[in-house]
This record gives sequence, C-alpha cells and structure tokens, in this order.
Amino acid sequence: MVAFKNRYMVMEIFLDPNRDLAAEDPIIVTQFNVSKAIKDSLLENFGECGLASSLGSFQVKYVNPITKLCIIRASREEYQKVWSAITMIRSIGNCPVLFNLLDLSGNIKACKNAALQCDELKFEQYKLVMGDRLTGDVSQHMQNCLEKIKTLEH
Repeated sequence: MVAFKNRYMVMEIFLDPNRDLAAEDPIIVTQFNVSKAIKDSLLENFGECGLASSLGSFQVKYVNPITKLCIIRASREEYQKVWSAITMIRSIGNCPVLFNLLDLSGNIKACKNAALQCDELKFEQYKLVMGDRLTGDVSQHMQNCLEKIKTLEH
C-alpha cells in the first residue's frame, strides 16, 4: 500500500491597512473565504484542468480570524501550483490581501508546531496593541483556536 503524500503550508494573511474601514464591512477571514479565493486563483491562472488536478487533496485545514494565520494542505505533486496560485491572490472579497508563507512541511505534526508557535506570538503582539480594549470573548476565541490547532489530523 502506498501512502498519499501531502504538503502543509502555514500562511500568514496581511490585510490592506489603507482600506477605508468606514465605507466597507470589515472582512472576516474564514476557511470558506480563503478556500474560495485560492480556488478562484487556481481557475484563473491554471484553468479548469489545473484546478481539477489540485483539488484532490486541497483543503484549508485551519484559519484564525484574529491572527490571520492559516494552514493549507495540498498534494505533494500539486503544492507548487497551489502555492503559486496563493501568491497571485490580490483580494478576498473586496479587501486587498497578501499571503506570506511561514512554513512548508511534509507532515501535519511539524506544521502544527510551527503554527502554534506563530499564533501564540502573534496573539501576544495583538494583546499589546489592543491593551485595555481586549475583551474576554476575544481571549476565549483565541484559546479555542489554539485548541483547534492541537487537535488537527490528516
């Protein structure tokens, strides 16, 4: 029996800091939004055949809307195509975004460790920026996100 080989990418999403917050609804980064943006980019840049070949094991495994961190799974044969499609994404919804690859791994365990470490550091930074405006709901949501990373499986 041959094991199915995957690659896991830990990506950071940067929202445009110059967007007009009063005119638009704030974008909430979700698994659906990220997955749709990647699939649209695959279709636009590689066509229907490129999209179909990439969808075999493609999955957005985790998205943290607070720290804007996500974990994406792709097959070993197609991860470069998925990665290049991600770098060509310029917006999610109407909000301009950029993606930054933080870690690329062949197994979920190493990816979980990198994502957990990065998420904790980014949340510490977020707490410093928010100061007194940080609510208990946000802290609880962040703890739930950290627990979700710890329970990730193939």
